[in-house]
Amino acid sequence: MDIIRIIIAILLPPLGVFLQVGFGGAFWLNILLTLLGYFPGVIHAVYIIAKR
Repeated sequence: MDIIRIIIAILLPPLGVFLQVGFGGAFWLNILLTLLGYFPGVIHAVYIIAKR
């Protein structure tokens, strides 16, 4: 299941984080990072998924 989440995180980073942690602080941080730049959002999303 983690591979599917990582693929989703590459395509839509906030969705990947949401599937992992829900509406937590990491989700809102990822939205902010994705708005500031796509790649910081992807890196953060993959980190959150790999960490848990």
